[in-house]
This record gives sequence, C-alpha cells and structure tokens, in this order.
Amino acid sequence: MKLSVVIPVYNERQTIEEILRRVEATGMADEIIVVDDGSVDGSREILQSLSAKSDRLRLIMHERNQGKGAAVRTGIEAARGDLILIQDADLEYDPRDYPILLKPIDEDRADVVFGSRFLGAPRRPTMFWHMIANKLLTFMTNILYNSILSDMETGYKLFRREVIQDIPLNAKRFDFEPEVTAKLLKRKIRIFEVPISFNPREYHEGKKIGMRDAFEAVWTLLKYRFRD
Repeated sequence: MKLSVVIPVYNERQTIEEILRRVEATGMADEIIVVDDGSVDGSREILQSLSAKSDRLRLIMHERNQGKGAAVRTGIEAARGDLILIQDADLEYDPRDYPILLKPIDEDRADVVFGSRFLGAPRRPTMFWHMIANKLLTFMTNILYNSILSDMETGYKLFRREVIQDIPLNAKRFDFEPEVTAKLLKRKIRIFEVPISFNPREYHEGKKIGMRDAFEAVWTLLKYRFRD
C-alpha cells in the first residue's frame, strides 16, 4: 500500500529541513505533502527550494494562515496514497516509528492507528501540565464515546484514505484531533493504538498549542457527541 505523509507547516524554519530529511530517510513515504499555512519566517522559501529538488515532495501553500486543522484538511484532500499519515513539522514525533504505526493496518487489525505517547515508549520528561491536560481530554473522550483510548490528542494518526476522506471535517485549528476522533468513534471505525516515542518542545522553543485550544477541544468533543 502506498503511503502519503501530510505535513502542516507554520513558521517552522528551524526544523522543517530536518523533519523532511527524517521522513525521507525512512524510505516508506511514497509522497510527502507539505502544506505551508501562510508562514512568514522563511519556511515557504525553504520549502520551495526543497520541492524543486524532490519528486516525492508536493508543496501546497495557503496564502494566509488558517490554522493547523485547515492545513491538515488540505493535505488529506490532496493525498493519493492508500494510507495517510499526519506528521508534525517540528521534531516531537519520530518518523522511525512509522513501521510500528503501519503494522496494525498491514495485519488488517485496524483502519486507523493512533500513536500513543502514554503506552510506555521512550519520551522526554517535561511539560507536566500539558500532559495532565491531554489525559483529562482523553478521559472526557472515553466517557462521552465509550472508548478506552490512552491519547486522543496525539499528533500521529494514520488512516486508510477511504476512511478519512469519507468523513466531513470542519476543524481549522487544533480542534482537528478531537473532531476526527469523535467522528471515528461515532462511526465505529476500527482504531488501534501503538506506543510511540515523544520528544516534546517547550513554548520558548516554538510550541503553539495553548489553553484556549484545550477549551476548544472540550467544546468540540461535546458538540460532536450530540450531532455529526
């Protein structure tokens, strides 16, 4: 099966070349779709230069910043592979975990795979309150949707293309994670979780998600529990 890797980018000039190098180094991505979401720090100029040198890298540019969710949706719509994997443009998630993510689908045990940061794989011990927020949002998801997920907010989500492209998505910001999770669970889609390594960056290093997004996630989970 062919793999499309979707990378949303907004002002990531410090990490974008390295994450693309790591994705390429896996040898597993048949196409890499980078969606630049209106970067103004030089990221898009770097991407334009890199895309001119690579047949596998497809660059899509939003003229203005619309949010991570909007960039992910653009990438999903453009993907041609049998499988679609979301890869953040920072270095928090390690592409060397791709084989772990792909295994449940290769074995036909799942249609969607979540890479969980809380199932025992190596991780950098930092951002305590961020972890607590993640766990609370996951707990709320499990109560509302009768599931036993360990990491709803994970940025590593792998989908069969026909599954994710069949789900109408509206997220523009970081509400992509709760929206897509809610809609997958309501549709009884087969989800499998696997442990992934995690190297979180802190806010002074460029982390963008904040408290506002936690409240938005709560509203999103409640909203889609009672309507599609």
